Amino acid sequence: MKRAAIFTTMLMLANDAAYATEGAGLGVYPDGLENFMSGALPPPGLYGIAYAGGLRYDSIRDGAGNRVDVPNFRVKVGVAAPRLVWVTGQSILGGQLALHVVAPLLDVDVRAGAGRWKNQGLGDMTFGAALGYHASPSLHYLVSLDVVAPTGSYDRDDPASLGRNIWTVQPVLAVSLVQPSGWNLDVKAMYDINRRNRDTGTRSGQALHADYSVGWGFGNGWVAGLGGHVYRQTTGDKGPGAADKARAYALGPVLKYDSGRGWFLTAKLQEELGVRNRPQGRQFYLKAVLPL
Repeated sequence: MKRAAIFTTMLMLANDAAYATEGAGLGVYPDGLENFMSGALPPPGLYGIAYAGGLRYDSIRDGAGNRVDVPNFRVKVGVAAPRLVWVTGQSILGGQLALHVVAPLLDVDVRAGAGRWKNQGLGDMTFGAALGYHASPSLHYLVSLDVVAPTGSYDRDDPASLGRNIWTVQPVLAVSLVQPSGWNLDVKAMYDINRRNRDTGTRSGQALHADYSVGWGFGNGWVAGLGGHVYRQTTGDKGPGAADKARAYALGPVLKYDSGRGWFLTAKLQEELGVRNRPQGRQFYLKAVLPL
């Protein structure tokens, strides 16, 4: 959903620095998007999930974490991403089979120097299949395989392109500890395996990243705590746009409300830190889950 392509032009302005993942150090997944309950599949049925939020980047960091001087640099991305999840009644290898699709709608606004670029529309869609397990009434986990398809419009000369123009295969492991009263814990770990961008001849490096949330349940449907994301590129890029590996961490408050009637809401605000070879910013996400 979030793409490296939107930063290409700004990074050309900062020609003394190198940035991983084909120019920006950002993967196809919007880091920190998930919150509580990402590893807990519900009973069989059809479910709708709506993500909404905003991403803002106002600086670029080099390999030492120093700010790179790019005049008037600012990137704002608005996200509205409907997700459809079908939890089937089938069991494979002892787990619930579920299928899902995400169709992100993006509003991208990029400024650098005297230039400004804007685009709106469909980004890169995600398709996947998962197996969910329930180790106990409170401990749940799932394994899945997602594929991110290059459905968003792309122009190598447009920094506000809506897609990255690559296919990405993404194995996923998610674990959720869910307690109405007491500790709640959620970790969704992903590994990106990127294909080559045929327009640029560059293949972005692989990356390990995870969303996390830790909170306390108050027994009345509310959970509050801290969450964020971690990102670490594990292999280097290959091709004309190859650059140094990227990394980032984020932390901020998280909140969840469970209605007890099958639907719940979560919110996450996170500030990035420890950023290397990529833009640095902050993100805010809302998630609503309801049975259809």
